[in-house]
Amino acid sequence: MKLQQLRYIVEVVNNDLNVSLTSEKLYTSQPGISKQIKLLEDELGIQIFTRVGKHLSEVTPVGEKIIALAREILNKSSDIKIIAKEFSQPNQGSLTITTTYTQARYTLPVVIQQFMQQYPSITLHMEQGTSSQCMSQAQAGQAELAIVTDISQLSDDMIALPCYHWNQAVIVMKDHPLAKSSLITIEQLSKYPLVSYDFSNDGSDLNQAFLRANQSPNIVFSTTDAELIKTYVKLGVGIGIVAKMAVNNTSEDDFVVLSAGHIFPYSTTYIVFARSLFLRSYMYDFIQQFSPHLDRQTVDKLMLCENNIEVLAMFNGVKLPVC
Repeated sequence: MKLQQLRYIVEVVNNDLNVSLTSEKLYTSQPGISKQIKLLEDELGIQIFTRVGKHLSEVTPVGEKIIALAREILNKSSDIKIIAKEFSQPNQGSLTITTTYTQARYTLPVVIQQFMQQYPSITLHMEQGTSSQCMSQAQAGQAELAIVTDISQLSDDMIALPCYHWNQAVIVMKDHPLAKSSLITIEQLSKYPLVSYDFSNDGSDLNQAFLRANQSPNIVFSTTDAELIKTYVKLGVGIGIVAKMAVNNTSEDDFVVLSAGHIFPYSTTYIVFARSLFLRSYMYDFIQQFSPHLDRQTVDKLMLCENNIEVLAMFNGVKLPVC
């Protein structure tokens, strides 16, 4: 049994049993992959894949178990190389972060600047997407860290560390009837067209707040981009509901920013990564720079929790920063 054979069966599954596509991605020949898979099956005395003619059709039940274990073995073999680099080249490597637009635009720039000054030899990559996309990338090993707010799709093989809370804010033009309101209500908001984030998810905090008040939001434009929300508020399309961090330091004098913390529940931003990830020292440092209460000792302690319910329980009574 060879690591190369294990890599072939895992990659074939990753490419929907398409051996031709797998050979292209691995820069090797299709007959070579097929031969190595057959040699492995002969050595083990079982079939990992069923076949229709010369084509792989599906993974056998025992094949599912072997492939799952093969993934673990390949991950561990990669960890051996990473551990060696941790000692031989502690300040060299790469870090891929996947996050949403709001985090990338408003909370990460200063942290990334500090990190790059501290680790000039680390290659830093950033991917942007929805919370769901970011979680999938981290789970698939396409990114080491995901920084997201929605962890509803968190699986048991991932760990989510709470970083900080943040609230929504309402923005209106200075000549808007609500501009001089000292304390707006959700009933008032329901009377005006709204420009905000996506309300299509019935479980979203914004949607739930209107439902609890027996109100129906009049969403006329939705986007993940807070700057676009500001633009359309300026155009008179509607009232804006944005993350407060997007207007904390705004210099746009046309806007009036109204507090909405009493209307919408706070959200929490998390750093999410695979439990199998070997955290390099510079990764620990990035996590702490982004969220100072998550020092190395705390992160290691949280990683010992059996599930994310235990992780969150350890933060009961802990006052997280509010952005």
